[in-house]
Amino acid sequence: MKINSKYRNTTYIFLSAFSMSMFMSFIIVSINYGYNSEFLPRWLKIWPQAFVCAFVGSFFLPKLVQSIVNKIEFIEPPLLTKKHKIRKKQIQR
Repeated sequence: MKINSKYRNTTYIFLSAFSMSMFMSFIIVSINYGYNSEFLPRWLKIWPQAFVCAFVGSFFLPKLVQSIVNKIEFIEPPLLTKKHKIRKKQIQR
């Protein structure tokens, strides 16, 4: 299958939302209602709704989260001196 590379991100989001919504809705319906004669019709009714929510969330939320993470200032941890490294090795023994 060949798809234009400009749709790579959208394809990834679609397939992720498809699989995760299917898996999660299956688990939630099975926990809430059990496996009886109404399980399959109920799951097939709930799964498309879960997919729409998962797709919209997967499409828009990463951009929002990325903008929040970009505002956080990350710092490097201080480097250990040789004295600390030797002491750490002694403690591990």
